[in-house]
Amino acid sequence: MQTTQENETLVIGAGLSGLATARALKKRGLSVTILEAQNRVAEPWRNRHPALRLNIHRHFVRLPGQEAPREDGPFLKRDTVVAHLERYATHLDVPIRFGARVTGIERSPTGWQVTTTAGIFLAAHVVFATGRDSNPYSPDWPGRETFEGELLHAADLGDASRFDGKRVLVVGAGNSGSDVLNHLARHRPAEVLISVRHGPAVVPTRIFGLPLHRLARVFAALPLAIVDPAFRITQRLFLGNLERYGLKSHPDGSGTRLVRDGVAFAIDDGYIAELKSGRFRVVSGVERFERTRIHLTDGTSFHPDVVIAATGYRNGLAPLLAHLGALDESGQPRHPMGESDPDNPGLWFTGFRPIFTGYFDAAGIAADRIANGVAAALHGTVTEYPSNKHDPSLRRAVPRRAATLDAPAPTS
Repeated sequence: MQTTQENETLVIGAGLSGLATARALKKRGLSVTILEAQNRVAEPWRNRHPALRLNIHRHFVRLPGQEAPREDGPFLKRDTVVAHLERYATHLDVPIRFGARVTGIERSPTGWQVTTTAGIFLAAHVVFATGRDSNPYSPDWPGRETFEGELLHAADLGDASRFDGKRVLVVGAGNSGSDVLNHLARHRPAEVLISVRHGPAVVPTRIFGLPLHRLARVFAALPLAIVDPAFRITQRLFLGNLERYGLKSHPDGSGTRLVRDGVAFAIDDGYIAELKSGRFRVVSGVERFERTRIHLTDGTSFHPDVVIAATGYRNGLAPLLAHLGALDESGQPRHPMGESDPDNPGLWFTGFRPIFTGYFDAAGIAADRIANGVAAALHGTVTEYPSNKHDPSLRRAVPRRAATLDAPAPTS
């Protein structure tokens, strides 16, 4: 292990939020080092299934100082996103320490001591940019270890054509579940059941040919009292009454759930038609596994070849940060988008809160916040950050509940 190294600011994570923050710090003349657990940037994106496309419109996929690629049309492909981030990292002129997985963080006389697999680093400021969906989560269903079929998480979907001719149970129909179902709709599985506790808010990818997400700034500017019923009406007008097919609406509005709980909309890109045709079918929640069968909460059972758990993600922060009081009861940062933490000065977070315009846009907003805060603390210089101008929804005071299992995935 290398000896202790002194730094002005450490950014943990070389994803889109970490890279944007490093650039903002560098622009203000601040010294910054990025610590990345993997051996290259954008590793989580590389591991996504090959047919992935963002459900964020290209207009909102720009990074500070770099426009989004245009060759894919409105929604970028997986490999285009990887190239976008690689190019951004190359032009940063900021040192990135690859293979430096953080194993601990403690206060030190000069700020913070960060222990990693590549050594110990001291810094006045530490920014966590590891993301809220870094660790796929699957419930510990009774009997799951006895299941003789294939059990995988939505993050490991791979090429959906490999499920052709198979009986598939998808658990969860939120953002990540809808992503899985949209891909299955383009192939020929023998049967698809969708296990849900309650229906998600589902919106079409396009309305009259216009990508709906292109209007994200409009949604962000409207009061939730307007956004929530507007999306209910949109779903009903363009997708019909989904309760007839088992997808009951959540009692809370979709805009409220996004702002309050971080639960993104589910995007339909073909699976609702399969649901209406009867090729896909909604069933009740999973109760337990038993070798070749899955028992459901309504007393029925199903014999699947494959179970895909679209049950969300965890951020993995609790083992590192629970002792500092920086996380809420659900394990999310109390100050998730570049706000200063009065109880932990010098500790910052970015990439842990979704907004209407998506994570790329949020990365730029939080980056400015953090860089201004660090500059003020270290050198007394302050530059106004334009966060609320970019997304007025950030001004909303909505009581936060514990996050649900199906945290937002960044894909469609």
